[in-house]
Amino acid sequence: MADNYLEKQYDDYLARKAAWERRKRGLAPRRPTHRPDRDDD
Repeated sequence: MADNYLEKQYDDYLARKAAWERRKRGLAPRRPTHRPDRDDD
């Protein structure tokens, strides 16, 4: 029984880790967008 419990816990951990890595990959550092200067005189 203990082996089944540990295997399930490890499988759950791997699933959470994979989901975290997918989210992390989607949130790549963004470069600031270039906005031209406005001349509102």
